[in-house]
Amino acid sequence: METLAALEPSPFPVISLYLSLAPNQVGREGYQQFVRKVFKERAQGYRMNSPERDSFEKDAERIREQLANEQDPSWHGIAIFACSGIDLFEAIPLETPFDDHWMFVGSVPHLYPLAKLVDTYTRYAAVMLDTNKARIVVSGLAPNERDEQIVNNKTRRNSKGGWSQARYQRRADNVHMHHMKEVVDALDKIVREEGIDQIIISADETALSKLREQMPAHLKEKIVDSVPLQRNAGLDALESIFDAIRVKDAESDAEKVQELMDEWQGSGLGVVGPEATLRAFEMGQVEELIITGSVDTLKPVQKLPDGAASEMTADTSGPQGSIDEDRLKLSAELIKRAQQTAARIRFIEDASLLEEVGGVGALLRFRI
Repeated sequence: METLAALEPSPFPVISLYLSLAPNQVGREGYQQFVRKVFKERAQGYRMNSPERDSFEKDAERIREQLANEQDPSWHGIAIFACSGIDLFEAIPLETPFDDHWMFVGSVPHLYPLAKLVDTYTRYAAVMLDTNKARIVVSGLAPNERDEQIVNNKTRRNSKGGWSQARYQRRADNVHMHHMKEVVDALDKIVREEGIDQIIISADETALSKLREQMPAHLKEKIVDSVPLQRNAGLDALESIFDAIRVKDAESDAEKVQELMDEWQGSGLGVVGPEATLRAFEMGQVEELIITGSVDTLKPVQKLPDGAASEMTADTSGPQGSIDEDRLKLSAELIKRAQQTAARIRFIEDASLLEEVGGVGALLRFRI
């Protein structure tokens, strides 16, 4: 994404193609029909034998060849960026599907859908735990990127009382403590190696309490939620983890927008609206871009900065139909600027949260 965002506007058409490779309702691939239709229609928009049309048709042919190759069964989506006029061809297979097929044609790559997918599938570590077993799964765009299990001896119940019972309890406590330390060591290594910022734990109260006792502060700070481990569910039930993530995302979206408003109205370390956000990017102030998850709710600006996309069109298989070109160009410019300046990007799914400020704002590194 950083490489694509660094490209200057091209005089030749740049194709940004997003396809879901998952079978449709009748078990057939629907993307081939979409590709045939949009390639034919878009090609007709360029004059015959013009450099622009030649570039577009070369790209269309190369993309068709790419899609004709046997796909890995784990691929559920693909993003392709192509422009033969500037020697660009980048195919990015994904294990996560897009909701709809999209093709954008403009003077720069359109990265908004890819950036949104990355934000939606933020990488996290899920820890499923009981007193002698644990499973740590790293997930993101590629489900279960890393999956490790830890199994220790299970302590047996002792029905005797008195001294024997106390000795058994001490032994059980030591076994549990050793198990939790092993889990924490494994988790710490995974978080460090994978660059994980979010941890979600599924465990009963006893196991969760014992785990927290062994966790250093820097790991505790990364815990975003904990959910009960369902009785008899074992360590394979990830659905409760996914549900917790979805709920947490919705809650944190509202919290993030409120943080933006507080910084804008209070300390001045926030700006809202497309114009103010673009100015902040030009000054190198933006720490985090906060943008609507629906391009059609962005408020267009009178003039984009120099170097922005000169044109942008979109075709989609989705029911929402076409999107206004000015909004497309604005969304492309905002994501490009964020990538170029290493600003974080946060998409807000509930468009109404940013509606009054034009669909976008930014938290700043410093005030002017």
